[in-house]
Amino acid sequence: MKILISGQHGQVSRELQTHLKGLGELVVLGREQLDLADPAQIRHQVQSIRPHLIINAAAHTAVDQAESEPDLAFAINATAPQVFAEQAQELGIPLIHYSTDYVFDGSKNAPYTEADAPNPLSVYGRSKRAGEQAISAVAGQHLILRTSWVYSTHGRNFLLTMQRLLQEKPHLRIVADQIGAPTWAATIARSTAQLIERWQAGRAGPWGVYHLSAGGETSWFGFAQAIAAHLQAMGRPCASLEPIPTRDYPTPATRPLNSRLDCSHLQQQWGVSQPDWRSALHECLAGQHWA
Repeated sequence: MKILISGQHGQVSRELQTHLKGLGELVVLGREQLDLADPAQIRHQVQSIRPHLIINAAAHTAVDQAESEPDLAFAINATAPQVFAEQAQELGIPLIHYSTDYVFDGSKNAPYTEADAPNPLSVYGRSKRAGEQAISAVAGQHLILRTSWVYSTHGRNFLLTMQRLLQEKPHLRIVADQIGAPTWAATIARSTAQLIERWQAGRAGPWGVYHLSAGGETSWFGFAQAIAAHLQAMGRPCASLEPIPTRDYPTPATRPLNSRLDCSHLQQQWGVSQPDWRSALHECLAGQHWA
């Protein structure tokens, strides 16, 4: 089986390249090989490769930057997924696409289910929602997997930023009223591998939109506390932490206060579940290589 993965150096793509080995031949297209803002180039690459499965792991993920470049965000997050979906349908193959908790406005007092109506607050969220709608409109075999607060030991993410700042600064003020589930990129890749294995074995569940994030919940402050505790256990210098409300940390893009996702539907329909965020973080940190 030939699996086309868009995105090469992103957090999820790098983990997919590790965890999908053995499931087929991986054809990975980074920015050098594929300009996601060029639909014609996407069509040409897919038709040339003729894969048996497409995984769109690339996205415009700079949430604040998207506010000042909406056209590019929509080209990469909405138009490109539509083209992938059209090409997948033409070839009669499935498409796996990753979306985000930011399609919701965060006003609900409980975890969001797939039945809840999206209402994104930012350009990034609106562009990702438009990508979901475009894929669904094509109506081919597809999985849209919404995840949240993605981190790993490479790239740009909250974990690596906190590890650096906690050792550089004496004191950090961290937002404490945004609630969600930090999700390790390897968790996403492992779950994706399980979904592919079930599809290959003829045990696929219904296609459509599913939530895929780590179990449990915390705030950005709670996430920072867990990272700090690990640094302290290693005997490394560590800043003191102060919880603050979102209003005290203004950003160009508005974030949802509630990013919790109910992932029970994926477990029920596909038999795939995720670990608690703390145990996943522990495994991630245990395998991290320090300079």
